[in-house]
Amino acid sequence: MSEPHPIKVAALYRFVAFADPAALQPLVLDMCLKHGTKGTILIAAEGINGTIAGTEQSIEAVVAYLKTLPGCTELDVKYSYADTMPFYRMKVRLKKEIVTMGIEGIDPGRETGTYVRPEDWNALISDPDTVLIDTRNDYEVAIGTFEGAIDPRTKSFRDFPAWFREHRDDLASGKTKFAMFCTGGIRCEKSTAFLKAEGIDEVYHLEGGILRYLETVPESESKWQGECFVFDDRVSVKHGLELGSKELCRACRHPISAEDKASPRFAEGISCPACYDQRSDQD
Repeated sequence: MSEPHPIKVAALYRFVAFADPAALQPLVLDMCLKHGTKGTILIAAEGINGTIAGTEQSIEAVVAYLKTLPGCTELDVKYSYADTMPFYRMKVRLKKEIVTMGIEGIDPGRETGTYVRPEDWNALISDPDTVLIDTRNDYEVAIGTFEGAIDPRTKSFRDFPAWFREHRDDLASGKTKFAMFCTGGIRCEKSTAFLKAEGIDEVYHLEGGILRYLETVPESESKWQGECFVFDDRVSVKHGLELGSKELCRACRHPISAEDKASPRFAEGISCPACYDQRSDQD
């Protein structure tokens, strides 16, 4: 898309084996602070993952630096734009995993499924032999997903392995292809590594995730329905990565629509239809 807004946002990740992730943390933080970017970057032995925002020049400088890290020449980066800074501070954190699945021995840097380009995605998910799975959490799926996608209704990515193992036979039901997707590509990439470890042969994932699909595929040809949740103050984006219509409930942090705000169960800063029954102050 063109650059209609002053703030550039970069969502990035790379599964790569870092020998000493702790040594990289201060270097990456210093570079980000030097260029005035804000956001969060996670570093672990399995790679790097994060979203940062800043001026065009600052984002270009930081991304160029990150690509010089060991094994990061092919860092996956997706760009979008915002009218105002969507983050409040800059954080670079050391983690055990850059996206937490909690299953030992899964190595996306060694084996994953097959990437499918956004322009080829429609053909794959229209194939009757394909099982299409949304690997995101329930509150993300609630505001948008692909036509015909299965929603695991997970609360966190840690729930995905148990859900798949429980429903594997029902999911397959004679079908041989498994296609998975997520916001930017990192969760579905790790999911494909998990499915390969579980003995599934034909596993596919959307290259660049939903964000690249919405940026690449014309709305008139799209099989995406709704908006895509993003983990910053924009809350959601639409086709062309334009700002969506969702806001966050300040009580439970779930996305809410204008319809939700009109509900008698909505009270600013107190509850929304998603959390009304769980709020103790409603008793």
